[in-house]
Amino acid sequence: MSLRDRWHLELERLKEQGRYRTLTPPTGIDFSSNDYLGYSKRAWRTADLPHSGTASRLLRGQHPIWNEVESRLAAWHHAEAALMMTSGYAANEGLLSTVIEPDDTVFSDQYNHASIIDGLRLSRANKMIYPHNDLNQLEAMMQSAAPKRKEDANWFVVTESLFGMEADRAPLRELVELTERYDANLIVDEAHATGCFGPAGSGLVDQFGLRQRVLATVHTGGKALAVPGAYIVGSRLLKDLLINRCRHFIYTTAIPPLVGAWWLDMLDWVPADEDARTRLHEAAREFRTQARRDGSGIDVGGGDFIATWHASNDGMAVEIASRLQGLGFDVRAIRPPTVPPGGARVRISIHADHEPAALRRLADALIQIVRPSP
Repeated sequence: MSLRDRWHLELERLKEQGRYRTLTPPTGIDFSSNDYLGYSKRAWRTADLPHSGTASRLLRGQHPIWNEVESRLAAWHHAEAALMMTSGYAANEGLLSTVIEPDDTVFSDQYNHASIIDGLRLSRANKMIYPHNDLNQLEAMMQSAAPKRKEDANWFVVTESLFGMEADRAPLRELVELTERYDANLIVDEAHATGCFGPAGSGLVDQFGLRQRVLATVHTGGKALAVPGAYIVGSRLLKDLLINRCRHFIYTTAIPPLVGAWWLDMLDWVPADEDARTRLHEAAREFRTQARRDGSGIDVGGGDFIATWHASNDGMAVEIASRLQGLGFDVRAIRPPTVPPGGARVRISIHADHEPAALRRLADALIQIVRPSP
């Protein structure tokens, strides 16, 4: 079979399964992006700074603005250090493939993001996948693995704090206690929580006062913070290791210094903007109240500001999303491999700037389309 024929066959198979993807521009009211605080609509500063990073930060890409950004990020999280990365994917993949070695063992939540999965593959460590948020099973796996633990091997547990597709939280306090009991290191991906939790918006790890009890956290800029890039928070020693050993940091062009000015803008706004976080969570509660009113039978799963309606198959998820888009609501169908087979859903992302009337209209439309038959 020729390469072109193989590609055509693969794309036809995806179409038959209802999993074929196309690039669709935004339209209607945004209920699909991760712009939770509505910051993407703000005007960022215009600064007389280079529009290109020009080189790796180990070469000429180390503009002084990144020292200021990283210092302020570390202070925001009450941590020793922070290191900027080009994306959340690069941050997770780079961190995990650097700090976890082949003789180590890592326990990973089954619904962790693809960037975590790929980072663990690159680490070549012994991987053990525990059922989603099931700490009883996680501890049982640790107990089983303990007799075979090598003396110089390290253990790691990796989880998201707020799962972007399941839309539920990890039991962080209990995870910290469990990892400490088994001398393991906890790494937390805070991508969907950053900006949205805690008195200063720095995430769930900080909200629960766990900063000094986790090895590292990963934070993306392109969701609630509305700026390109991502960063890793941890000890000064970890930062030094990443600068010297992380291929995803060493061998990539630095983020443009102009973007650093936007990060400084964000750090002026987000920590002080408790009102936006309050409005975000109020909007989420309002939408769920509307969707579940009058015995509608609509179970909008998930939690916090991410809502999900599970479809019976991939094609139905696409159809429901398409009908909602036709009514002016930009929601998208989520299908495998983003979610497990049989887990297709419509994902609804609530933002701080969603008006109550828009939330009610979306709830009305969803009820009308998917209300169970009498």
